[in-house]
Amino acid sequence: MIKLENVSKIYKGNKIAVDNVNLSFNKGEFICFIGTSGSGKTTLMRMINRMTDPTEGSVLINDKDIKLENPVNLRRKIGYVIQNIGLMPHMTIRENITLVQKLLKVSSDERNKTAEKMIRLVELPIEMLDRYPSELSGGQQQRIGVVRALAADQDIILMDEPFGALDPITRESLQDLVKDLQERLGKTIIFVTHDMDEALKLANRIVVMSEGKAIQFDTPEHILNHPANEFVEELLGEDRLLQAKPDKTKVSEVMLNTAVTITPEKSLPEAIKLMREKRVDTLLVTDNSNILKGYIDVETLNQKRGKVSSVGDILNKEVFYVKQSAYLRDTLQRILKRGVKYVPVVDEASRVVGILTRASLVDIVYDVIWGDDQSISDAIESVMPSTDEEV
Repeated sequence: MIKLENVSKIYKGNKIAVDNVNLSFNKGEFICFIGTSGSGKTTLMRMINRMTDPTEGSVLINDKDIKLENPVNLRRKIGYVIQNIGLMPHMTIRENITLVQKLLKVSSDERNKTAEKMIRLVELPIEMLDRYPSELSGGQQQRIGVVRALAADQDIILMDEPFGALDPITRESLQDLVKDLQERLGKTIIFVTHDMDEALKLANRIVVMSEGKAIQFDTPEHILNHPANEFVEELLGEDRLLQAKPDKTKVSEVMLNTAVTITPEKSLPEAIKLMREKRVDTLLVTDNSNILKGYIDVETLNQKRGKVSSVGDILNKEVFYVKQSAYLRDTLQRILKRGVKYVPVVDEASRVVGILTRASLVDIVYDVIWGDDQSISDAIESVMPSTDEEV
């Protein structure tokens, strides 16, 4: 879908920002550019929408040289998300989301439908459409920035360190959101980052850059196990390389099938009764198709008792989860650093299929990361209960 052929960018004084790069990206891929400051990654990405033109070489989209296309028309076909979000402060959220559609002369009714669809995708209330950016949190504004890039239904989305200024928890939540939307909608995303953990988590393939050159272009797994040179090794860091020992254990192999769920229409007394019966202080909230919608906990329930009537009224949508198809090694650090008691596990359709408990994961980490050369699979056999434990 996207080809960079012998692309170079040379500024005055013979300063080489990008040096003879050849890359090809397929439709629907999530590509991350990573490297140190000044490595050329942002310059290279900006060539794809002609915000920067190459000094030498060609950029092709669907086998057409973009040099032959009007740059304004080209940019309206390509979504763009930047670190400082770039929402127009004098426009409502509705107007911000549909800005490109308005430039493309899409009707008002269609724009309104799009705005409502987009804000549902990021699980924000529809009434937020008529607020202004200053009335939203940083994380909420960044969510709007993401869906604005999707609103005109562009196939290609460029993202220039979009989450760099956010706190770690909000950042991780938005990473999950973007990856989920990319997989569901089939978009091609080119993502620039300084964060190796972010690149390893999000990308199908990673471009490692240094001094304007593409040093290595491969899958996260192959880069971890076969770094091209010492520079790539240093960028990865010793800890990641040590943890990159081949192990194919998936989350589905170690999860427990004891997730306690409730639907939003249930009353608070019903939720309290279920908590007592199952001896838990948190309930996962799902719809009638078992799709994860959030959670409620005993503290919130106690605070709101007598003020609201249903589980949906106190639903917290900011729920951290992992997919059953993920490799356990890739998710361990993300799970443990949050300090949560357990983590819901979902399938590809976001249906709850189980949980991971922190207690078992801690034992596995001790045995594998700080123990001898024992594999995760062996460690699991030694620490997992023989029968499902209740959470």
